[in-house]
Amino acid sequence: MATSNHILVTGGAGYIGSHTVVELLTMGYKVTVVDTLERSEYRMIEGIESITGKKVDFHKIDCLDSVALNDLFSKNGVTTVIHFAAYKSVNESVVKPIEYYKNNVGSLITVLEVMKKHQVTDLIFSSSCTVYGQPDQIQVDESAPFKKAESPYGSTKQICERILEDAATDGFRIISLRYFNPIGAHPSAMIGELPIGIPNNLVPYVTQTAAGVREKLTVFGNDYNTPDGSCIRDFIHVGDVATAHVKAIDYLQQQKANNFFEAFNLGTGIGVSVLELVKKFIEVTGVNLPYTVGPRRPGDVEKVYADPRKINRAFGWATKYDLGQSLLHAWQWEKKIRNL
Repeated sequence: MATSNHILVTGGAGYIGSHTVVELLTMGYKVTVVDTLERSEYRMIEGIESITGKKVDFHKIDCLDSVALNDLFSKNGVTTVIHFAAYKSVNESVVKPIEYYKNNVGSLITVLEVMKKHQVTDLIFSSSCTVYGQPDQIQVDESAPFKKAESPYGSTKQICERILEDAATDGFRIISLRYFNPIGAHPSAMIGELPIGIPNNLVPYVTQTAAGVREKLTVFGNDYNTPDGSCIRDFIHVGDVATAHVKAIDYLQQQKANNFFEAFNLGTGIGVSVLELVKKFIEVTGVNLPYTVGPRRPGDVEKVYADPRKINRAFGWATKYDLGQSLLHAWQWEKKIRNL
């Protein structure tokens, strides 16, 4: 419990952001949320309030807007920032690379400038396993070198981490959490993943297909060097991702150094293929899921899953939900928003 700490959550109406806000409010933190709602909806804020019974201090602000951010910092006494605000589609980034660089890298620089002006030093950064490119070794640990990113999205996360390493020499204290593949929804079905338009992520496409919104699911590629030919990922429940952020704040506060940067993999350590996930969804929900196999998709890494031992030891954190529970929660959320 930490009532004296005031956490600013950028992108807090987004998928992972909203679940993290729930955990922070539940643990007694004071929280301010900023989001453009460009890729989310206000119903996520309402969902947070329904789950926690607490009013959310929400501001519709773009993190590229330094004037609005400065004003917010002047009035709010923020002590720590969790920076989620970013575009996150690998596929879209291949089509719109400049937009991704401007938004993802530009917003981080603006946030750091405003933090420095207001002498706020502590930052938790939303990074990604895409920083590793196609790693030489699986399971991948934090010592793995950054290979050439497979997408502009991955490249923005690599650049942001380099910026943060340098910022740490300038008085910042930073933890970078490299997510693998967050899926699922809050067990209450009050908040979950809310893609705008056609989903770029696998599980929302799965649930929308099961709900009849999409005609069928396309599995991109069945000729990869994997046991069943489909890509392998490390799927982690969004609730487990959220609790790791609260643990990250505790860990950062324990550090004595004024200049600090450390990165952690945030995954389960279990590799699951796309086809295995599809079969598991059918098994746990009992819902038919029409799917077809299509060509490989640009930007996709063949296989990647985490070695999570570092974060397990440092944070005293472990995943709570398995793949079946994650998919069931995602399906309950889909049914809720479709009134099924």
